[in-house]
Amino acid sequence: MEPTRHRPGSPVRSGIPEHGRIPKYYAVKARIAALVEELGEGGALPTERDLAERYEVSRETVRQALRELLLEGRLRRAGRGTVVAGPKLEQPLSLASYTEGVRRQGRRPGRHLIGLEQFPCPPELAAGIGAEPGEPVWHLERVLLADDERVGLESTYVRVARAPRLDSEFQPDSSFYGYLRERLGIDFGDADEKLETVLATPREALLIGTPPALPMLLIHRFSRDQDGRPLERVRSLYRGDRFSFTTHLRPE
Repeated sequence: MEPTRHRPGSPVRSGIPEHGRIPKYYAVKARIAALVEELGEGGALPTERDLAERYEVSRETVRQALRELLLEGRLRRAGRGTVVAGPKLEQPLSLASYTEGVRRQGRRPGRHLIGLEQFPCPPELAAGIGAEPGEPVWHLERVLLADDERVGLESTYVRVARAPRLDSEFQPDSSFYGYLRERLGIDFGDADEKLETVLATPREALLIGTPPALPMLLIHRFSRDQDGRPLERVRSLYRGDRFSFTTHLRPE
């Protein structure tokens, strides 16, 4: 049989299979999505029981529809209830700090310190940060905040020799990039970055305050300074329901 092709100019039939039969949960999801638009950001959604009675379906059908809207970031949990979420944070894929990216959107950035410790550099990390195996390196781990909402988890690795007084001079709730630039005179030159989707580990989900099944956006970054020397490795985990990433493309 000839496969069905999308015709240029025809509308995208989002979520509707070619045979036209819409799953019951998806129909309920569409109706809840319309309710979300009416309520607006911060509006409280009726309970699962009330929604099931309103749409004359089972609570499990409502639950499946809500799960998808939560994963898409259109809803969020608030205590025992569910409310309409605000727009996703757009973070540029660039050599800008998390702090700068969040401030540009009128949100208040913050970080909560989980730990700052030294340890001997393992061989697999050494080349990426310009260290010798066994050389002391810092590991800085912080929860990322936007208007006091936990939205991610960030781990930074840097040689102790590059920032010897990190534990005494650096304010953990501030920008690490700002500290390097303003206190140590280190500017960033370029970086290699990889973006992928993952599920949070139980520990990560607990720190960020999300269900373990929530898709996360993971960014690995290896940065170099203005002289081209390896500087840091950063592992940043962002909530998939609260973040999107943008970049500007141009021909090579």
